[in-house]
Amino acid sequence: MSQTRGRYDFCIGLVLAMSSSIFIGGSFILKKKGLLRLARKGSMRAGQGGHAYLKEWLWWAGLLSMGAGEVANFAAYAFAPATLVTPLGALSVLVSAILSSFFLNEKLNLHGKIGCLLSILGSTVMVIHAPQEEEVETLDEMSHKLGDPGFMVFATLVVIVSLILIFVVGPRHGQTNILVYITICSVIGALSVSCVKGLGITIKELFAGKPVLKHPLSWILLLSLIVCVSTQINYLNRALDIFNTSIVTPIYYVIFTTSVLTCSAILFKEWQHMAADDIIGTFSGFLTIIVGIFLLHAFKDVNFTLANLPLSLRKDDRAANGTLLSTYDCFNHDEESSACLGEIQSTESLSARRNGSLSAF
Repeated sequence: MSQTRGRYDFCIGLVLAMSSSIFIGGSFILKKKGLLRLARKGSMRAGQGGHAYLKEWLWWAGLLSMGAGEVANFAAYAFAPATLVTPLGALSVLVSAILSSFFLNEKLNLHGKIGCLLSILGSTVMVIHAPQEEEVETLDEMSHKLGDPGFMVFATLVVIVSLILIFVVGPRHGQTNILVYITICSVIGALSVSCVKGLGITIKELFAGKPVLKHPLSWILLLSLIVCVSTQINYLNRALDIFNTSIVTPIYYVIFTTSVLTCSAILFKEWQHMAADDIIGTFSGFLTIIVGIFLLHAFKDVNFTLANLPLSLRKDDRAANGTLLSTYDCFNHDEESSACLGEIQSTESLSARRNGSLSAF
């Protein structure tokens, strides 16, 4: 009966996590559509200090969608392991990218399409091999987990590292090193996920009619969550203000998810009862998602499609670009290969000299 209940909760958490990604990913599109409509009307833009978006229903629809996604994500932690819920947050980036190509006419290049495919594959692998955490159904059990020596050491290290980064490293290197502020957000985020997990259990017990509001841990978790989330928002905004979003987002995802996986493994002992193939599958899925997110973000401004591949270049395109012959064409004509390669070398040598490259000599 307990195993059936655990599988039922796992499925609920999975559905909530995926619906959260859909709502959050869609919220960006709705907000963007609303802001574009205002721009066409000539209203003062939000980036210039305008607040006309408050009268735009599409923007409010996006805000409500974002709220629904965050609520679903919060609820997912109460049912499914954090090791599953947190990595699936990457799907919101995927949903946003796909919807942008349909509704905002933002082209999704070849790198982006491959990144989307890899993110879906990685998420599927993680779902198949996701660990089953130890059953924690009451606040008393959660209190016992939080008092575990291993977690206490981990939490103490997180607080010490965060304070050093905030008060010592941040003022000196925060403006130049992208890892400083992102690391603060990520390691603090591991504790905030633990608080969310505990508050999820609190809400479940509250609906069951138990006097959880009299339990001091409920208020400690709530206060800790407020402090952690406030710190995350503050330093994430700093990172986004200083550095390029396409760089911040994948780095933050990788470090944050790694911190959550570490914290969850220490707190809930998720990995102790996992088979070797499940451990390998979980890490493989996570790494696949990382590669997919990197491709989706790092090359999103590069105009690269299948038509740009060397094998699909047309002769008129090559002529327009001043390229005489391609290496591919040379090897398809054996009788002309010697002369062809000579032309290529001559062209490359001339180009190198024009660019001032010493290697041409």
